[in-house]
Amino acid sequence: MRVTKDMIDPSLRLPGRIVDRLMGGTQTVISLRKGDPTALKLLKYLPARGIRRYEVTATRPDGTDLRLIVMAPLTPVPDAPALLWIHGGGYAFGSPDGEAVSVRPMIDATGAVVVSPDYRRSSQAPYPAALDDCYTALVWLRDNAVRLGAADDRIVVGGVSAGGGLTAALSLLARDRGEVNIAFQCPIYPMIDDRPTPSSTDNTAPVWNSVTNCNAWRLYLGELEGGDVPAYAAPARATDLSGLPPTITFVGSIEAFHDETSAYVDALNAAGVPTEFRVVPGAWHGFDAAAPWTRPAKEAKAWFLDRFVEYTARYRAPQPGSAV
Repeated sequence: MRVTKDMIDPSLRLPGRIVDRLMGGTQTVISLRKGDPTALKLLKYLPARGIRRYEVTATRPDGTDLRLIVMAPLTPVPDAPALLWIHGGGYAFGSPDGEAVSVRPMIDATGAVVVSPDYRRSSQAPYPAALDDCYTALVWLRDNAVRLGAADDRIVVGGVSAGGGLTAALSLLARDRGEVNIAFQCPIYPMIDDRPTPSSTDNTAPVWNSVTNCNAWRLYLGELEGGDVPAYAAPARATDLSGLPPTITFVGSIEAFHDETSAYVDALNAAGVPTEFRVVPGAWHGFDAAAPWTRPAKEAKAWFLDRFVEYTARYRAPQPGSAV
């Protein structure tokens, strides 16, 4: 999908050009091993005002440590949700250190306790390393939610972009293993399909286009690329979405992930999964985080927060073996 200027919301045209330059354009994923793009490096320096933020570690099955960032309200809220928030970055870059701005509204609105894992990026190790780390973090959150001041029957999983893809994959994995129950999931404009779609083919939108997308999938899948790719790696390949947790998501109309997100929502609805979905006209990938002052970003963020508060009040998922 070739994106022309008139297809982009007027308020997002200049920010798109600026962020595209900061992200490195089509070279973003090609030069991954040199470090995060400038735009993502800057996120680490945003202050985490108004919340408590500290680090803990979980133990991976191989005995190594997985770093987790915990973010919580200054004054604990009884029976608060426990949110596992997974950062984005094309599976290849990024870190949980800059996620305070993203999760602060959810903390303020619901008193949520947030845990964000520093999962292994594909520049370090391909699939399934990131998903394995996120599952380790999910189990740790299940076991420590009450100690952190949250309710273990209100576990939520969410994230944007690759974090949204890992959210969708983690929900599949948790359903199939039956060890952790998720109250609802928030895979925001998720990166879930390694196969071409109309919107991801020849996409020239700012920030994330067909070139960056193909390179990121190649790095994440490693030797699996072009072969038998499992749904846990690319959740759009899943054929059975029954039993997945209720879902909230939105996506920009001109971004590469538009079609795969829309198809995922259709499949969730067909499987009887309660789902809230919104398409934001004229929006490119990551617009809400990169240009939060614009009308499309404000409206999308307000819509999502309203749904998040509503789902937090509506859905619970007692853990396996617990008394109901």
